[in-house]
Amino acid sequence: MWTLSFISEEDFTKHVKKTIEKYGEKLESFDLKRFNKNIIDPIKLIFDKTVYQASWEEIVSNEIFRQRDKSNNNDIGYFHQRIFNYIDKCHVPDNGKEGGWDVIFENPDGIALPDGSVVHTIYVEMKNKHNTMNSASAGKTFIKMQNQLLTDDDCACFLVEAIAQRSQNIKWETTVDKKKVGHKLIRRVSLDQFYALVTGQEDAFYQLCMVLPSIIQKAVDELEGSIVPHDTVIDDLKVLAEKQNLDDENLAVAMAVYMLGFGSYKGFNF
Repeated sequence: MWTLSFISEEDFTKHVKKTIEKYGEKLESFDLKRFNKNIIDPIKLIFDKTVYQASWEEIVSNEIFRQRDKSNNNDIGYFHQRIFNYIDKCHVPDNGKEGGWDVIFENPDGIALPDGSVVHTIYVEMKNKHNTMNSASAGKTFIKMQNQLLTDDDCACFLVEAIAQRSQNIKWETTVDKKKVGHKLIRRVSLDQFYALVTGQEDAFYQLCMVLPSIIQKAVDELEGSIVPHDTVIDDLKVLAEKQNLDDENLAVAMAVYMLGFGSYKGFNF
């Protein structure tokens, strides 16, 4: 039985599938050539394996995960932003359109802010994590919000952070041209508080998180033929290890790893 009142199971599943499909080439299987595309650091791998008391399978799997993970944040940003296309009174402008805002929330009945102000539109700049903006980027974003308030006196501007330091909906204060600035209608808001505001349900984000694992699993099961990678790196390494003519299996795999980074180095190129 579906428990979320602010998004249908069909829409949520559709959105999760679209997010998974955004992973694109990162879902392609890893062979040894792809694994070593940017030349791995064999010394680090061997330190990690030994210090963490891991198997070669675990270390190789972790390295593949690390390489895939480097560019996944943009895909999760897609999930956090585009879900608001399915939530009442919200829409996500096309890239570069409608001022370049990530989400726009409009309520003709009014939107009450914590300080008692009431507006009818909220323009959102969304960030994955609270520490992803440097001072120049923060200043530029604040000025963009100031300009929006100058052209629309019935709105507020939110910096919404998926991973905020704490649950909050506060006046955003930052530095522009070495001066501390702030405005009651320019606010720094954690994702849970934004969900609460747009859905009218205090624990909406919590409820979404509770059903997310099962919906992701459902989507993966339905997409399995097209997305599940079958990595062959450890098998490829073991084939190379067998060619090392070493009795110690661990050292033989280590030598195969060494060859990835040091294959042309003196002593290794035998």
